[in-house]
Amino acid sequence: MRFDPALAAQEAFYQAEPELGPDWDMAVELEGTFSSNAGSTAREAYECLLALAQQYPSAHSFQAFCIYITWQQVTEETLAHHFETGMRLSEAYLASQAGKSPRDIECVTELHNSFRAGLGLEELDELQLEYKRDTPKGGD
Repeated sequence: MRFDPALAAQEAFYQAEPELGPDWDMAVELEGTFSSNAGSTAREAYECLLALAQQYPSAHSFQAFCIYITWQQVTEETLAHHFETGMRLSEAYLASQAGKSPRDIECVTELHNSFRAGLGLEELDELQLEYKRDTPKGGD
């Protein structure tokens, strides 16, 4: 990767303060728990952060933060579920670029590609393209 997801997460998190309003203190507590723990404690805090993000779909910085920490989850627990969550979150984030930081868009795009590759979808796409090239067309 051409950036550090942990540093990007930190930056996006602090930019999210005005987006979360009264829930900022809860987000700070959850982020502290996530960052300073491992295993089930960190996973629970992570899930709570994702649940909070669902309440704020237009909180662009907080959405980017959740994508970055999903990559941290992938590195902590290499599970298909985390790759799928990251892919889903990044696709939703990239669906509209209005009001979003160009840097976050670039980083989230890179992570999206990594989530897809982690699920083996990049290889599948290449195989599908090859299949289409090799498949006889009408009149062949």
